[in-house]
Order: sequence, then C-alpha cells, then structure tokens
Amino acid sequence: MNAEKYVYSFKEGNAEMKNLLGGKGANLAQMVQYNLPVPQGFILTTHACLEYGKDEKFLDSIWDDVTAAMRALEKETGKTFGSGQNPLLVSVRSGAPISMPGMMDTVLNLGLNDESVESLAKAASDRRFAFDSYRRFIQMYGNVVHGVNGDAFEEVLEHVKKGLGVTFDNEIPEKSLVEIVAKFKEIFKKAAGFDFPSDPWKQLRNAVEAVFKSWGNPRAITYRKLHKIPHTLGTAVNIVSMVYGNLGDDCGTGVCFTRNPSDGTKELYGEFLVNAQGEDVVAGIRTPLPIAQLKDAMPAVYDELFEITTNLEKAYKDMQDIEFTIERNKLYILQTRNGKRSAGAAVKIAVDMVNEGLIDKKTAVGRVTPEQVEMLLHRQVDPKAENEVLAKGLPASPGAGVGVVCFDADDAVELAKTGKKVILARPETCPDDIHGLFAAEAIVTSRGGMTSHAAVVARGLGKPCVSGCEDIFIDLNKETISKGDKVVRKGDTITVDGSTGRVLLGGAPLMEASFSDDFKTVLSWADEYARLQVWANGDTPEDARRARSFGARGIGLCRTEHMFMAADRLPVMQRLVVADSYEERVAALDELKVMQKEDFYGILKEMQGLPVIIRLLDPPLHEFMPKERDLEEELAELVAAGKEHSPEADRVRKVMAKVEALKESNPMLGFRGCRLGVVYPEIPAMQASAIFEAVLQLVDEGIDIHPEIMIPLVGVKTEMEFFRKQIDEIARDYMEKSGKKFSYLVGTMIEVPHAAFVADQIAEYAEFFSFGTNDLTQTTFGYSRDDAEGKFLGHYEDKGILPVNPFHELDRDGVGALMEIAVEKGRKVNSKLSIGICGEHGGNPSSIAFCHAAGLNYVSCSPFRVPVARISAAHAAMGKIS
Repeated sequence: MNAEKYVYSFKEGNAEMKNLLGGKGANLAQMVQYNLPVPQGFILTTHACLEYGKDEKFLDSIWDDVTAAMRALEKETGKTFGSGQNPLLVSVRSGAPISMPGMMDTVLNLGLNDESVESLAKAASDRRFAFDSYRRFIQMYGNVVHGVNGDAFEEVLEHVKKGLGVTFDNEIPEKSLVEIVAKFKEIFKKAAGFDFPSDPWKQLRNAVEAVFKSWGNPRAITYRKLHKIPHTLGTAVNIVSMVYGNLGDDCGTGVCFTRNPSDGTKELYGEFLVNAQGEDVVAGIRTPLPIAQLKDAMPAVYDELFEITTNLEKAYKDMQDIEFTIERNKLYILQTRNGKRSAGAAVKIAVDMVNEGLIDKKTAVGRVTPEQVEMLLHRQVDPKAENEVLAKGLPASPGAGVGVVCFDADDAVELAKTGKKVILARPETCPDDIHGLFAAEAIVTSRGGMTSHAAVVARGLGKPCVSGCEDIFIDLNKETISKGDKVVRKGDTITVDGSTGRVLLGGAPLMEASFSDDFKTVLSWADEYARLQVWANGDTPEDARRARSFGARGIGLCRTEHMFMAADRLPVMQRLVVADSYEERVAALDELKVMQKEDFYGILKEMQGLPVIIRLLDPPLHEFMPKERDLEEELAELVAAGKEHSPEADRVRKVMAKVEALKESNPMLGFRGCRLGVVYPEIPAMQASAIFEAVLQLVDEGIDIHPEIMIPLVGVKTEMEFFRKQIDEIARDYMEKSGKKFSYLVGTMIEVPHAAFVADQIAEYAEFFSFGTNDLTQTTFGYSRDDAEGKFLGHYEDKGILPVNPFHELDRDGVGALMEIAVEKGRKVNSKLSIGICGEHGGNPSSIAFCHAAGLNYVSCSPFRVPVARISAAHAAMGKIS
C-alpha cells in the first residue's frame, strides 16, 4: 500500500496544490470549492507521473485507487462506465504545474465501444451525436495512445465531406458517421496491428499511460526548453466526466479570456462553436465565432458565463483563460488558468489591475517578464509602406515579421540555421510544429481563430501571427499560398503584420516600436524595486540620447575606437598607425584630438547629471588598416596604369609593409588595450586631453558632468599605476592652466583572469571596476568567440556539454567566480569601489541576476536592451530570477 496519496477527487484539492495536482486539476478543484458548474472528476498527481517515469509498473500499485475513484464518479453522476443504459464517458487530460498549452495529450469521449455508443444514442435521443463522439474518440485515442497518423483519419473525413458537398464536420449526417466509424476502426487495426480496444478499463489505463508519457514527448521538451520550465515537475492526469457540446444547436464549446490577450482591453474576449467539442476550437479545424455572438445565440448562458468569468478574475487576481462547454443550454466550466498574453497586453493588464485595486505595484512588475519587455521592442510595419495586401486575417499576435515563406516546421528550422528569416505558413498549426514556430519570424494560418494553437503559442513566444486568413488557400503539397490569380511560392518574401492582421506581398519597411505610457509606468515601478542601476553602452551623442530616453542611469561604456571609423577620420587614424616617427604620430593625434573633443563634448552634454565611462583605445591597430587584398588590388591598378614608381604606389607599399608588421598570431591577446598606451603613451595622452578640454568647455557652460576614464585590458597593478599617474598629471595641468577645478574618476576594465586575482592590488590605483565579460569569457575558457560560435558551441549546447552559450549567458562557475574574487578583493582595499559590467551579458536577465547577487552597482548594455535590463534588475531584487 502506498503511504503517499496519488489520487484526489476534485472535492479534495484547491488552487494552492498546483505542484501536486497540476494547474488544471488544482483550478478545477478550486472551482468546485467556489460551487461553480464543473463536471465531476478526479486527479492522478504529478508525483504519480514522476514515479511512472522511473518504473512503468508503478501504475499497478495505484490502480485500485483509480478504480475506486471511477466507482465514486459513477455514483456521483448516476452513470455507468462503459456500459448500461446511461454510459459514463470521461476525458483524460494532462495538467502540468506550469501551463504548457497544447504540448501534452488529451483523449475525449473515453469509454465508447460498439455497445456503449448505442446506449449513448438512446440516452441522448440522438444517434448522430453518439457516432460523432465515437469517431472523435477513435481518432484521438488512436493518435494519442497508439501513434496512428492523424492524417489518415482526416483524409477519410475530407473525402466524405467532399462527396456530400458539405464543408464542416457537424454537417455530416448519421449514416455517414456510422460508415466513418467503421473506416476509422480499419485504419486503427492496419496501423496498430490489432482491433480497436472495446474494454473501457483498458482504454482508460492506456490513456493514462499516454498522458504520463506525453510529459517526455519532443514537443513538450522543446516547449519547456524555450520557456525554461524544469523537466522535473511532471504532469497530473485529470479524469473528468464528459459533458457534450456536440448534441445539437443548443450545445457548444468555447474558450474565453477575461481580457483581450492581444492588447489587454478589459472585455470578455474569446470564441465559441455551436455543436462542437473543445478540440475543434483549439485545433483551428473550424473558424469559430466571436464570444460576443453568444449573447445573441444563448443570452442566459452568456450572462452566466460573464458573471462566472468576472468572479474568477477577481478570485485569482489575474486575467483568466477559461474553457467551457454548453450542453442543452447548461454551462459547464472545464478549466481556468492564468491566460497567456502578448507582451503589450501583459503591460496594460498589469497597470490596469493596479489602477483597479486588484494588485499592487510590486505584483504588477513581477507579472511583466524580461522576455515580454524584449518582445515589446519588436518592430512594426511602417504606416507609409505601400506593399500590396495579399490577405487579411485575425491579428492573433502583435508585431511584424518579414521573411521567405516556408510550409514545414522542419524546413523552417533548417532555413533559419542558414541565417534566413522565415515565415511559417500552415492551414493550421499543431503542437508538433513548436520547433518551427520558434524558428520562424512570424506565422500565418488560413484556419483557426484567436484562441487556436498558432495564436496562443505565437503570443507566448512573442512571434507575430495572423490566423484565420480564410480568403487564402495554403497548399502544403504544392507549397504555395494562393488568392485568386495571385500565388506566393516557397522562398518568396512576404510580410506578416500581426498587429493589424494583414499579410503583405514582399518585404515591407519596418519601424522600431514606441513605448506606451503604460510601459513607461511599469518600468518606473521596476526602478523602485531594483537595487542595480542600469546604464547603457553608447559611442555617440545619438546613442546617449537614446539610452537616456530608455531610462539609462549612465553610460557604462563609450568605445572611443568606434569614433575613428568614420569616413573622414579613418585616413587620419591610418596616418597615425603608419607613422615612422613620434612627430608624425603627434601630428595625426592633434587632428584626431579636435574630433574626439567634439565627440566627448556631445556625449557628456547629453548625459548631464549622469556618469559617462569613456574607454581609451582598445583594439589592435591592424583593425584600422585596409584589408591586404584591397591594397594588393590598388597597387596592381597603379602598376597597370604605369604608376609603379609614383608617390601613390610608394604610399600603398608603405601601408602594406605596416599591415604585414602588425600581423599577430593571436591579435586579441596581443598588442592592444593598455599595452598600446605603454608603448605609445602619446595616444592615451591625446584622448585624456580631448576629454578634459571637453570637460572644461562644459564646466564653463555650467553643465553638471561626471566623466570617468577607463583603461582597457589591465592585468597587473603597475599598468594601472602607469596610466593613473599619466592621466592625473594631464588633468592637473589643465586645471592649473585654466584655473578651474573639475572632478573625474579613473578605473579599469577587468577582462583577463590575472586582473581578477590581483584586483586588490589594482584597486590601489583604480576608482572603479567594469567587467568586460566578452573578453573575460574568451580568456577564461580559452575560446575565440567568433571561431567558437561559428564552429562548435552550437554542438556543445545540443549535446549538453555546455548548458548554454557562455557568450550569451554568463558562466557562473568560472567567469562568475572570477568576478566574485575581484569584487571581494577590490572592496577590501576600497569599500566604496564602484563596480559594474559592460559586456553583452549586461542585458541578459540571468546574468543580471548574478550581478545583483554578486553586489555590483550597475549593469551596462546596448540602449535597446535597457528596458529589459531594468525589469530584470527588479525581478532579481524580488527573487523572481536567480
């Protein structure tokens, strides 16, 4: 006998038991507590699933409990499982602790066989309904439990409908359904190798096992990876007495949300079908009707549904996703859960619920994830676009995507791997398409509504989606989209506008998203809870202006080398590199100083009142030189033109010689960063002078500025000492000559392991540290980033050798450990030492959580990732990411 309880009736659970009963089961139990019209049933726990995963014989040990629960269900419903005049049919449904819509398996109408279908027909006084339920059961059971290809069943249905001249399943008459059932059983026997099982208890056991096994199916695993859901949770199994939405025109089924999941509007939003079962809505087989039309079709049912859904939202204090069935004008609630929503809807709903007094600001911030904030930065179709509209469907998931059309999920993945932007087009999607949806830029379907699989998953992934484009025909065999005489073929470019529901021919121009007032409000609330500040990387006044508009509290990295790449500056920089003497270098530096001063003036002025960290020249000098092949071609042209001995040819040869001299075996570990400044101290001297001249001008203008000078690639304290003395002398000289005082800081970037180990020594001369985690990751792992990402890191992730790409998400065991050493050692010398991070990890939520835990003062990232970092910093402080 099991000491642990593995089977619970709905009367025994509540919403707090999600980890044990799964989200669906816990919420069904809670609705029973609320006395809502819920079909009766019971739950096999998530722990049962995990035990079954270890040993499939485990089910034997709890089957008596399952049998007892079924007997109790018979008693409650007054029906008999699998036989008798009033047969009890059940649905067997999955239910994980964290919602995974459509990823695991469900079987409806379980308990039907050749005997009970006739009993059901008599009990319902409707033989057509009974055989419609039977054919659905054979199809679903065959596919879910025994892996029979669903297309074989669909081909029979399509053939029958075509012969009858009807469009929808609910138009198939009784006689044809009886014939379909017989054909379905033949398909089953041919595929499975044995007759369709008639024993309802065998059906039940097989279905329970199938749902347990579906926790490990490829699409569920893929979904968990995409949404970072632990693989150790398991799924519950819900055994629920059937209620029927396909008994006739006074029956139906639907899905509704208490608010619009696409834009967040407060309204009862959703869809329903008359004379149908729930899978018809979700699968997108028929395009359903808007929920508002239920008010005309069944006014009393609509009023009851509206009241129940309103109360459920108040009880759960969140937007609810509700499935319901109507049987003979009686409403049943089959499920409620916190609804998936678009990023824009998440923000609006969070702010509205604070304003309505349902939740507080902290809860609102916690409800908007970093991933959703990133989705809000998705682009939109430029209103001025003149592209022809191919079709109009439902705006199922906002944003816009441009790409080449693809008709298969596997093809979408392969094309995306080659760097192509892909639009996945399908009549409707199914859970097995999850990998293709993730790879695609956007999705378009010709069938299905706003609550179809494509719509729900696209919103969760932040992918633009247009669903229910009924005026186009998507031919999977020919791989075409057609409308009238217009045909789009595989590989053609289209634009999907998920915000308006349009599909446009060709690639439309896109524009960056703008921030709504609600979004700005949520970010301001996030700042209240965050401890880490968010700064931005920016190299121009425009970058600084953008960063400030996104809420950055400083510039954490201004890369001065980017300023030298402009067309009017690169030749001067090249003269500096090829200079043979100190005097030639100084002449070039004097020209560059004028330009640099203008740059620093503009950036510091834009960021007045906030700190700006300016990194002195970092890359190796060869990066400023022409490519060797280009120089060879230029010289060949001069020779061909008879100018072999001209001054131009001599200049090219001189540059070629310098390029050859600058070659290094490993330039990223070679002559760059502070090493350049030690050999050529006039270079950092010029840059420091340009900074201080800009500072003096701004001081004269009365502008509050906070310049900080960062020395790159410092590895030992004597390097830091060298530059600190040089910069302090230059600053002192400017102050003495001008008679004006100004403040500044000098610090370094920690980007080699040795610097981390001797951080206490470096901190004797540095006033701040900034971790350059791109280089620190390269030097810690011994990886060249470009080579590693191009050649083997993808394989390492696929084979589980590395959990994630360490250049995308901070490696905590190695790189993170070095950072912690540097923080501890640096602050032992200077307790007020300001420490931040300015590599690409500064915008990654998991990496930000580590920086929070490690005690950093700020993270710095690209301007466009500042909003993501702000919400991530708040979530880290709340313990929502770690």
